[in-house]
Amino acid sequence: MADYILEMKDIIKEFSGFRALDQVNLNIERGEIHGLCGENGAGKSTLMNVLSGLYPYGSYDGDIVYNGDTCKFKDLSDSENKGIVIIHQELALSPYLSVKENIFLGNEQANHGVIDWDLTEKKTVNLLKTVGLKLSPNTLISQIGVGQQQLVEIAKAFSKSVKLLILDEPTAALNEEESANLLDLIREFKRQGITSIIISHKLSEIVNVADRITIIRDGKTIETLNQGEISEDRIIRGMVGRELTNRFPDRHPKIGDVHFEVKNWMVHHPVDSNRVVDNVKDFNIKRGEIVGIAGLMGAGRTEFAMSVFGHSYGNDIQGNVYKDGQEISVKNVADAINNGLAYVSEDRKELGLDLLMDIRENTSVASLNKISKKGILDKDQEIKSAEKLNKKMSTKYSSIFQNVGSLSGGNQQKVVLAKWLMTEPDILFLDEPTRGIDVGAKYEIYTIIEEMAASGKSICIISSELPEIIGMCDRIYTMSNGKMTGEVIRKDANQETLMSLMTMEA
Repeated sequence: MADYILEMKDIIKEFSGFRALDQVNLNIERGEIHGLCGENGAGKSTLMNVLSGLYPYGSYDGDIVYNGDTCKFKDLSDSENKGIVIIHQELALSPYLSVKENIFLGNEQANHGVIDWDLTEKKTVNLLKTVGLKLSPNTLISQIGVGQQQLVEIAKAFSKSVKLLILDEPTAALNEEESANLLDLIREFKRQGITSIIISHKLSEIVNVADRITIIRDGKTIETLNQGEISEDRIIRGMVGRELTNRFPDRHPKIGDVHFEVKNWMVHHPVDSNRVVDNVKDFNIKRGEIVGIAGLMGAGRTEFAMSVFGHSYGNDIQGNVYKDGQEISVKNVADAINNGLAYVSEDRKELGLDLLMDIRENTSVASLNKISKKGILDKDQEIKSAEKLNKKMSTKYSSIFQNVGSLSGGNQQKVVLAKWLMTEPDILFLDEPTRGIDVGAKYEIYTIIEEMAASGKSICIISSELPEIIGMCDRIYTMSNGKMTGEVIRKDANQETLMSLMTMEA
């Protein structure tokens, strides 16, 4: 008989009459790594929020049995006191506090009410080593990238007495090497007796690390797969209810002349003045072309794209930007947008959306001039345009007036994409465009990218997923330590070649 550390029985959760979870059952064996898979909006994160007490007892129907006891968690602290720790998909760190302050926020290392900073720093150093993060404990969160912030979140979870660790898209912000290191770490925790639940859209990782997998679709439990039954195709069939034969759309590009160029580009860090983009001599995209930028975390990919998009990052930016052979000004975001540029940020929560606004407002916010007459907003046009674009993106929502913060992470990403498509850009930078998005929705987004390229737009994809870069791009630049280290055409691109260039000493 199986030894279950957790049993969730007939869980029902509704929001304003919408049933997000419909009698979901989940059984987790003690000491296993259990994968939880489903499309965006399937109910995965909602189920974990029920388990962790974020949705307290009384707000749902059904039972949570943990270590043989029926639990009625009122909040997160209730579940954490039992050894259940959740790392949410969206980061929850204070940008103006240091790494050590964030890790022990709410769990301060104190003697007689006074924080012991020496002990706090010592424990932080050990935790950072555990997750493979080389940072000073005194570094501010605002000074590190989203990928490093994810590792700080994981270190924060490990600072507690964990028995059941829930990771919601833990590797979404990590490159392949860092993801592999994290999965090895989770395996090590298994050897130490810690049970883990992993939610991930990176199916290859789930197949690689999970002992068993439960699939949820439309708020219902579809099946639980045991080892020997697990494969990517089987998971996809359960998630989407059909076979998905191709991960990427067929691409038959009609590539024209050079449309967009960046020359002699240099960017300095906004705090310490070090060069983060170091003399990129010639970066270009042709009409109808999809170009990729591949690089490890800290290579300078995001800094390059953001600095080009209206100097959104960096100080003392030098270089020239050309469109159709004519130099253009991109000294601020308005300049960039007016010249046909758009940038989809890797961090949708901080830079892509206003979580207090609704879907309509978030979709239209960068295009108000297109739907206004003499400075007066045409609200009917705003609603029609937002609905049209989010329908095209297959965003799941109850109303265009729904608060965007209530959407799943994947559906939030679709709203970000809709926002920039509404600006009708000529050149589109997509920074981690499918982070946290399920395999079915990825294909939909890839198809939209392909359609834009086919219409003559110029696309740049920045991604930590090399299969995505190889599967979508006609030409790929590689970066290392702020410099461009290589340029590979589609037919010559493979993971080994790209990784070699990405780790080259520039």
